[in-house]
Amino acid sequence: MNTIAELDNKLSTPSPTLVKEVASIKGDIMILGVGGKMGPTLAKLLKRAIDQAGLRKKVKAASRFSNATLYKELTDFGIECYTVDLLNDEKLAALPEVENVIYMAGNKFGTSGNEHFTWVMNTYLPGQVAKKYKHANIVVFSTGNVYPFVSIKSGGADEATQPAPVGEYAQSCLGRERVFEHFSIQYQTNILLFRLNYALDLRYGVLNEIGRSVWQDKPIDLTMGYVNVIWQGDANEMAIRSLLHCSSPAKILNVTGDETIEIKALALEFGKQMNKTPSFKNQPAETALLNDSSHAHQLFGKPSVSLTEMIQWTTHWIQIGGEEINKPTHFQERKGNF
Repeated sequence: MNTIAELDNKLSTPSPTLVKEVASIKGDIMILGVGGKMGPTLAKLLKRAIDQAGLRKKVKAASRFSNATLYKELTDFGIECYTVDLLNDEKLAALPEVENVIYMAGNKFGTSGNEHFTWVMNTYLPGQVAKKYKHANIVVFSTGNVYPFVSIKSGGADEATQPAPVGEYAQSCLGRERVFEHFSIQYQTNILLFRLNYALDLRYGVLNEIGRSVWQDKPIDLTMGYVNVIWQGDANEMAIRSLLHCSSPAKILNVTGDETIEIKALALEFGKQMNKTPSFKNQPAETALLNDSSHAHQLFGKPSVSLTEMIQWTTHWIQIGGEEINKPTHFQERKGNF
C-alpha cells in the first residue's frame, strides 16, 4: 500500500462472513464518536458490507466533526452524519432512535492535567447514552487497560480476570463499563463490552512506533517487553459482528491478536527489513498488559492479517514516508499516566 486511498480501501473491505452476518443485524446502526482513529473506516466497512449484502438498512454516525472534510467524506460514502457534541444532553436526545449502537466515544490522550474531562466523557456520557438507547443492542468500545499487569508467560488476562486498572484513564474506563453494566441490568439492554488492545493501521500503533524508532535510530525502551496487537480492519469487523452477541447482563469480550509479541524481537525484525541495527534501553519487566482473546477467536475466527504482514506493510509505509497519525499508544506506560 502506497497511498491513503489504498490503505482506506484495505481497511474498509468486508469479508464474506461480515457480508453474510450483517444481514442478521436487525435494523439501522448508529456509530457514536465516529471521528476517532478507527471510526471512519468502521463506518465505511459497515456500509460496504450492507451494500454488498443488498440490504436497505442505514449507517448513521455522530461526532463533533471538527474535521469538516470527514463529514463530507462519510456523507458522500452514503453514511448519515450528525454533527453533535454528545455531552450536550438535548442534542444527544435529539439523535434518531436506532436498533443498534456502536459506542466509540471516550477520552484517553491528555488525561493527565485534564482528568475531569476524561471522567465526564468516560463515565457520565455512558449513562446518558445507555438511557437514550436502552432498547438498542450496544457494543461499547473499552480497553484491556482495565486489567492488571500479568506474567509475560501467562498468555494474558482473560474475561474472568478481575479488573485492577492503573491510573485515572484506566479507572475511568472501568467506570464506563460499570455504568453500562448497571443500565444493562436496569433496562435489560443487550450490551457487549469490547475490551480492545492494541489496534493499529499503518499510520499509528505499536508497530508504527517501534518501526519508526528503528528507522530513525532511536533507542527502544524494553521495560514493557511484551504486547498484543491487532489490525484495525480485523478489530472493526469483530466490533460490527459483536452486535449479534450482546446480552443482559452485559457480555465482556477481549479483542486482540493471537500472539504475545516480544518488543525486542519485533524491533530486530524491523531492523532486518530496514537494514538497521536497533538500539535498546532498560530491561523487560516480568509482567505486562496482555490480553487473552481466545474467546473472540472462537466466535469470529482468528484475525485475517498476520503479524508478518503487518510488519512488512509497516516497513514499506515508513520507508516511503507514509502519513503518520500523531497519537501514540503509550503502550510502554506502567504507571497509568496518559
